[in-house]
Amino acid sequence: MFFRFHSANPEPKGELASLNPFTFLVAVVLSAQATDESVNRATGPLFAVADTPEKMLALGEERLSGYIKTIGLYRGKAKNVIALSRLLIERHGSAVPHDRVALEALPGVGRKTANVVLNAVFGEPTIAVDTHLFRLGNRLGLAPGKSPLEVEQKLLKTVPPDYLQHAHHWLILHGRYVCKARKPECWRCLIADLCPFTPKSPAPA
Repeated sequence: MFFRFHSANPEPKGELASLNPFTFLVAVVLSAQATDESVNRATGPLFAVADTPEKMLALGEERLSGYIKTIGLYRGKAKNVIALSRLLIERHGSAVPHDRVALEALPGVGRKTANVVLNAVFGEPTIAVDTHLFRLGNRLGLAPGKSPLEVEQKLLKTVPPDYLQHAHHWLILHGRYVCKARKPECWRCLIADLCPFTPKSPAPA
């Protein structure tokens, strides 16, 4: 399965736009319960004026809210981004920490966000379980589980070590564009013959 993912897309990339580790962290925080596309539309103008913790803190919560008001839950997210910017300055010399505990101590950063940052910024072989990975872990039989943490832990054991670095990107993209929640497009799936999901969705007429 992962050999095929790798053959089709050797270097998968996330779809959130960013300029540096700080803006990537902010983008991931803003992406909770929002699409990457909607986040990118808002962060383009935002990151043009605030691409460091200092600039973000100077922008302030109200002005930041104006930039991200098209994103769901924007007021709470604005509060978290300002608070995490302050903590990065005070505790980490304005740098994004390469440490799970330190990342999860930042406002708006949970385990999934920390995993995304550790993987994309620092090259750690982590797996961030979002709705797509949770669905695919169960649907493909890779990592059946009742919680994101259970699916994550099983995937870490199931995915071959050589493929761990990019595993969550392959699965996210596969879940987003092919193995969709309501109508999986099985007729164009490169792993359909390996998948236990039934019944397979037929191609449209």
